[in-house]
Amino acid sequence: MTKHIFVTGGVVSSLGKGLTSASVGMLLEQRGLSVRMQKLDPYINVDPGTMSPYQHGEVYVLDDGSETDLDLGHYERFTNGPLTSGSNFTTGQIYLKVIEKERRGEYLGKTVQVVPHITNEIKSCILDLGGPDVDVVITELGGTIGDIEGLPFLEAIRQIPLDIGKENCLFIHLTLVPYLRAAREMKTKPTQHSVGQLRQIGIQPDILIVRTEREMGQENLEKIAMFCNVEKKAVIEEVDKTLSIYEVPQGLVENKLDQLIVNKLGMVAGRLDMQEWYDMLNRIRHPEHEVTIAVVGKYIEHRDAYKSIYESLDHAGFSHAARVIIKRIEAEELLEQGPEVALAGIDGLLIPGGFGMRGIEGKIEAIRYARQCEIPFFGICLGMQCAVIEFARNALNLDGANSTEFTDSTHHPVICMLEEQKKITYKGGTMRLGAQPCVLEEGSLARRTYNADSIEERHRHRYEFNPEYKKQFLDAGMNISGKSPNGLLAEIVEIPEHPWFLAVQFHPEFKSKPLRPHPLFRGFVEAALEHHQQRAPVSV
Repeated sequence: MTKHIFVTGGVVSSLGKGLTSASVGMLLEQRGLSVRMQKLDPYINVDPGTMSPYQHGEVYVLDDGSETDLDLGHYERFTNGPLTSGSNFTTGQIYLKVIEKERRGEYLGKTVQVVPHITNEIKSCILDLGGPDVDVVITELGGTIGDIEGLPFLEAIRQIPLDIGKENCLFIHLTLVPYLRAAREMKTKPTQHSVGQLRQIGIQPDILIVRTEREMGQENLEKIAMFCNVEKKAVIEEVDKTLSIYEVPQGLVENKLDQLIVNKLGMVAGRLDMQEWYDMLNRIRHPEHEVTIAVVGKYIEHRDAYKSIYESLDHAGFSHAARVIIKRIEAEELLEQGPEVALAGIDGLLIPGGFGMRGIEGKIEAIRYARQCEIPFFGICLGMQCAVIEFARNALNLDGANSTEFTDSTHHPVICMLEEQKKITYKGGTMRLGAQPCVLEEGSLARRTYNADSIEERHRHRYEFNPEYKKQFLDAGMNISGKSPNGLLAEIVEIPEHPWFLAVQFHPEFKSKPLRPHPLFRGFVEAALEHHQQRAPVSV
């Protein structure tokens, strides 16, 4: 039978349950087990697709088009099991399923209640992820113990051991032991209270993972074990990692967490092999090169809004034994300062995706500067659309060229809405989403970088390059090097005369892994490294 691991969090939010869950999944995979990952989010939104990046961070898109929580990005970067729409559920989705069943009469007139109907639906979503080819399902519960909206999920996971047997379930609780500088001591009481709340619900944690700023010492470990009714060896200390999130698995291995889980669940697993991962950590700790990439966007102050972008740049740096310094620049501030000032000293420019008019002119100015100064440029989704607008205005001299997303009055709509999007009124889950095929032009930078003639990448957009302007762009030197199989949609544009100028309509950052960097990010960082070396002063 599939084993189930449930990861909960207490004391405060943002402790890193997603990273910890992903790390646990990776360790189990490295021992030869088949793992599936899942996130349960207590908010009522049906999915994150219509939520503000300021509140929620990036929307992570899967191959099947599901718009999901950003923690699923951690799952994909650390593990290899497939993620689908069944890997992320919200309270809104659960209630919607139950209400639709009630409308169809499936409850035969019974009073529909949180228990058992909502909890049964939650249990089905969890158990359906298992199967004969799945050894372990790891389910992360969003939010913090004590949040009222999380109670139905906690009740559901409390019941699952009664349904499938306690020997097939494991509860991991992640908490914080704060250090009070004024008192010069660590406080275990918040962890004790958090575990106490769980136990009142009926859940006894099997393993505690304790986040700390500094090492706790044996006395505090023993105190937590005793007052939380957990074996001392099952209290895992997780000291903050200051260099890289990819150090987290190593810390868990040093605490023998993988063996503890295997033993508690009675599983037969292979020997842990972390050599490739440790080789990568060595490159992170001892970089041979340094390169500066400017990311110009509108959500710069909220780092999670571009989480996968930043991680993908790091991955590319790992492969080149380079430290990637990311210079985060607000598009509006760049417009005020001017690109010559804001972009001084950079080795590459990346414009990420987004929506809305704010910051667009700053992004366009940044692209103009990179194009004319021959600085490596990489545009993603809206970044590609801005590159097209910039080229239309400054290379084709199409005055006022723009996107119909920003204005209906432009005489040159070089970016326009997809035909199938024009009749859509609902916003959630209705964009062009998920994996779409793309054919690469022979001899192009895109084809050389991918080393393939066709690819599949994940999309999330409503607007596209206007094909009516195709000939003008080609004549002026901007090639459409990636197209949909029917040739109608422009997926990649590039400028062959530029050292490295490439922009894509899709989101390659969603398919990058630390040990397998995405080809486009790897190629972009390589070009930036070459630019850095060319502008570096020659030592005499």
